[in-house]
Amino acid sequence: MESYLLTEMTWPEIEDALKSVKLAIVPVGAHEQHGPHMNESCDAVLATEMAKRLAARLHPWVLVTPTVNMGVSPHHMNFPGTISLRPETLLAVLRDMVVSLKHHGIDKVLFLNSHGGNQGTLGQACASFSQELDVDCYYAKTTASAKQAMKAHISSTLFGHSCEREVSEAYYLAPHLVRPERLEKGDIVHGGRWEGMRPGQAMQGFYRYEEMTRNGCIGDATRASYAIGEAIVEEALEELSAALRPLLEEAPAPMHAAHGERELAS
Repeated sequence: MESYLLTEMTWPEIEDALKSVKLAIVPVGAHEQHGPHMNESCDAVLATEMAKRLAARLHPWVLVTPTVNMGVSPHHMNFPGTISLRPETLLAVLRDMVVSLKHHGIDKVLFLNSHGGNQGTLGQACASFSQELDVDCYYAKTTASAKQAMKAHISSTLFGHSCEREVSEAYYLAPHLVRPERLEKGDIVHGGRWEGMRPGQAMQGFYRYEEMTRNGCIGDATRASYAIGEAIVEEALEELSAALRPLLEEAPAPMHAAHGERELAS
C-alpha cells in the first residue's frame, strides 16, 4: 500500500508530501478489555490499520498521523488492564494535534474512530475545533458504514464488542489480536438496568460493562471469519472513500511555508 504515514517518514519526505496533502487522518482507539480472546490494544490497532488502507485509497491527498491509542473507557474499568482517559483529556490531545497539523498547512482532519465510547467526545471535538480553530473536522466510526455486509453476516441481536463483527475485522486486518482457541459468546446478564439504556431506548445513561456481560463480550465471536471481516472492512473503506473524495477533489492545494521560514531550534 502506498500511503503517507507520519510515523514512518522523515521531515524532508513530509515536506514533499505536503505539496499534495489536503487532509490528515487521525486514528483514534482505546486500551480496554476485549474479553478472553482479544488483546486490549484491539481498538487502537484496528483504527490504525483502517487508516492506512483508507490513506492508500486516497493517496496522495491524505496522510495518517500517529494513533491516539487510549480513549474514553470508564465503563470497562473494572476489567483488569483497561486504561481510560477523561473526555477533557482526549479533547486536549486532539486539539493540540489539530493545531500542530494546521501549523503545517493541513486544515482538514478526519478522526477515524474504532471505539464507541469516543463518539460523543469526537462530536464535541469537531463542533468546537471547526468553530474555534478555523479547520474542517470530521469523525467516523471505522466500519459503521458497512451496512450491507453487517446485514448479510451478523445475526446476533446484541453485538459490537469482541463479537463476530470485531473479531472478523481483526482476522482480516490484524490477526495477531485474536486468540482463536479462546473464542467465546458474550455471557450476557439478562434483566439488568443496562437494557433500558442501550442505544434506541427512550433514555441513555452510564452503566458498567460487567452489568451487561460477565466475560466482557457481547455477540458471538465463535461465528467470526476472515471472509466476514473482508466484506465488512472493504465495504466500509469504499463508503468512507466515496464520502471523502469530493471534499478532497474540490479543495485547493494547501500553501506551505518554506523550510527556512519555519526553522526552529531542536
